Amino acid sequence: MIADLIKKNRSCRRFYQDHAVDLETLKGLVDLARLSASAGNLQPLNYILSCNLQQNARIFSCLGWAGYLKDWPGPQEGERPAAYIIVLGDATKSNDFGCDHGIASQSILLGATEIGLAGCMIGSINREKLREILKIPSKFKILLVLAIGKPKEKFVIEAVGPDDNIRYWRDSKGVHHVPKRNLNDIIVDYYK
Repeated sequence: MIADLIKKNRSCRRFYQDHAVDLETLKGLVDLARLSASAGNLQPLNYILSCNLQQNARIFSCLGWAGYLKDWPGPQEGERPAAYIIVLGDATKSNDFGCDHGIASQSILLGATEIGLAGCMIGSINREKLREILKIPSKFKILLVLAIGKPKEKFVIEAVGPDDNIRYWRDSKGVHHVPKRNLNDIIVDYYK
């Protein structure tokens, strides 16, 4: 059921790096994005797929990880993603990518969750460096990088406390805690 997938799908930042994710799996995930909604059906998104160790290391060097975990520089060797999907916007098809990349990325991550993988949408990207390293043509805007792999983390969804702190955190056992607002707190009004 979709509700179970959504509850299970968390931003994963530690993976079993040695658990390979093959190119066909990545293509299958991107196919889910291809079939997802697109504003005006313009379909302006393109993707770079990587499941190569050397290429993954180059991509990793361009990423920022877990801004709320100030003392954590990101996954260490052995816990890094086994694959990446880089989401690009083709400026020859549209100048405004709206929420297309969010919709596509969520479809990819839900698909990954369904097959026992996990992922993380990363927007903290050194885009100039990534463009140079991968020789990405200038017609493409780098929108997001999706880290993909077998999850090495445990997650707990909990209610936001009375202090309204929404920052995720890790406990002494490495369990990742994700505060979520109460449903009644996010509905502004409703009519019967």
